[in-house]
Amino acid sequence: MIIIYDGLIYASVLAVLCVGLTLTYKITSVPNFSHMAFAILGMYMALITSKVLGLSVYAALPLAFAASGLVSLLFYLAVIRILQKKKSSVISLIIATLAFDIFMIGVLNILADSIRNGFQVLSRDFTLRSTDIVLADGLPLVFVVSIAVLVGLALGLYYLLYRTNYGMRMRASIENETLARTLGIDTRLIFSMSWFLSGGLAGIAGVLMALWFQGDPSLAMIMLPSIFAGSIVGGFTSIYGAILGGLLVGLSEIIGTTALVDVFGYWIVQYRPIIPFIAMIATLLVLPGGLAQLVTIIRQRRLKGKNA
Repeated sequence: MIIIYDGLIYASVLAVLCVGLTLTYKITSVPNFSHMAFAILGMYMALITSKVLGLSVYAALPLAFAASGLVSLLFYLAVIRILQKKKSSVISLIIATLAFDIFMIGVLNILADSIRNGFQVLSRDFTLRSTDIVLADGLPLVFVVSIAVLVGLALGLYYLLYRTNYGMRMRASIENETLARTLGIDTRLIFSMSWFLSGGLAGIAGVLMALWFQGDPSLAMIMLPSIFAGSIVGGFTSIYGAILGGLLVGLSEIIGTTALVDVFGYWIVQYRPIIPFIAMIATLLVLPGGLAQLVTIIRQRRLKGKNA
């Protein structure tokens, strides 16, 4: 049963992270390699809330959303937007996000040492699993919350994008930024809010991760391939594709690793990152557009069948 909990919690959290990564790429065309650092910041917000302030870990959710969202927004305004104004290449933007990721890992290490030295709290390889509420039949509350967050995110984004004026402006900005500006849409605000939302979602994912996995600044680089794998499998420009891609990659990692352990032994666990790499390579070779492309192909075939 623990494998099912692990798989669904990890897959749900990974899907939330994939949505955030896809959101910034879809709207501002920036592959953000520092995205996981915002999640680690959320993990430390959970640690501070629980072990320093003595509150429920779930009280850290709004704090992590605000903190990670603000850091993401500041990075966009101070670095990415300036580079885009200078017509910098995609490679330059990628390098900028990698540099910021290294910077954030340094900041997070300083934060971890400060928490340990100032409050005598374990701040490396920590987990807050023991602080979680256990429901009936040993079901941890984080299992319910992680799935609820993912479902709420899917419904909320649909409502935002397709049922509000802001969503209409956002979609217009994505399709044609120049035309959107001539219509009076503040595209700078749209792009800034997308980075804030993306970072905020990563912060929420980080809080949930702290309740089930070990938190450490080094986790930022370890999980990054899985996030990109989920986004690429989903199509990298499709929000709902990112959700499905994150779920597929997350479940594949947990269930696949468990199956390999049964066959080869526990030593195989250290090779778990191979699974998302295989998913990325297979998708790029067979279906470069990911699940979003597959949906398009199916729709086209249905239309041809109706018109035949």
